[in-house]
Amino acid sequence: MLFSDAQWANEELTAFSDGIGKFLDREVLPRRKEFETAGAVPREIWQKAGDNGLLGISVPEELGGLSGSLAHESILLGELGLRNEMGFGYYVHSIAVHYVLAYGTEYQKEKWLPKLATGDLIGAICMSEPGAGSDLQGINTTATADGNEYVINGSKTFISNGQIANFLVVVAKTDKTQGAKGISLLGVETDGLEGFSRGQNLEKLGLKSQDTSELFFNNARVPSTALIGPEEGQGFIQMMQQLPWERLIIAILGVGIAEAALQEAVSYTQERKAFGKSIAEFQNTRFKLAEAKTKIEFAKAYVEKCIGKITSDTGLSAAEASMAKYLVSEIQNEVVDECLQLHGGYGFMMEYPIARMFADSRVQKIYGGTNEIMKELIARSLLH
Repeated sequence: MLFSDAQWANEELTAFSDGIGKFLDREVLPRRKEFETAGAVPREIWQKAGDNGLLGISVPEELGGLSGSLAHESILLGELGLRNEMGFGYYVHSIAVHYVLAYGTEYQKEKWLPKLATGDLIGAICMSEPGAGSDLQGINTTATADGNEYVINGSKTFISNGQIANFLVVVAKTDKTQGAKGISLLGVETDGLEGFSRGQNLEKLGLKSQDTSELFFNNARVPSTALIGPEEGQGFIQMMQQLPWERLIIAILGVGIAEAALQEAVSYTQERKAFGKSIAEFQNTRFKLAEAKTKIEFAKAYVEKCIGKITSDTGLSAAEASMAKYLVSEIQNEVVDECLQLHGGYGFMMEYPIARMFADSRVQKIYGGTNEIMKELIARSLLH
């Protein structure tokens, strides 16, 4: 278990971690090549994850979930990170679930959460647009009230789970004259939705088994009950309140991947021979491994602290989550790069896990808000 030394860790979480590991090792990892070729993790895997209780961890039992906490979800994310399993977009699904948990009406919770817990609905978050990424106030997608419906027009891009998701949390402007105060969130079920279409599965540097797409809305009509929250104009506040969990997710995955990269490098350098001895016997190798281990332990300690805060009454501030996302994604990329270097030419071959980790890690500094935006948010907390 990645966070076995954390103060909040206990025997229940350890057992939960073991169960998750067995599921991933049995159902996901043996088929990784297949998923990368297909460009997506198939729905059957999602439904198996739902059958094992992994998609509705924080969903109340009466609505089909496990009534777990963000600590349980953090354990799952850690296991994904340790296996560099970024194709299975559980983390995006989790974000969608938490929007419904936090702001959904009782009708919406009863309608959506049981299906999200089973995998009948797979979640995605529709924020980014061709002309708006980190600047969420710059979105152009609109949701116009028309009787007892909203008419959605616009396009979204870089949407993780974009090919397979059939439940979208759509960020749209319900009032174009109000700036951030005119932004709302809508829960949109896409099955059979006229006016909704998907672009092609985007070809990326890494995350080859993660489906990422453009999504299009052309006079797509959804019921007025799709509005998440008590009234229009709450979307920007809702996003700001939920972004700490999204950014902590990135940090948790980053710690796991960095740890996995180090394990790969330790194993490889002990086996690989050069000039009559193992690479691990050279001082430079030993120093690089020591540096990587130290960075990972410091990153892990801060992430453990953040998990403890977000699962307690204290809560996790936007600045703290920004520091976690920024710090860990930088350390992750540094560690993976150094570990690839220790593999020599073999590190550049995709048959070696370290090459996949290198390609997959780069986006961690971009999505969830670029690291430059993270620095700006941290600075604002100091200079307010």
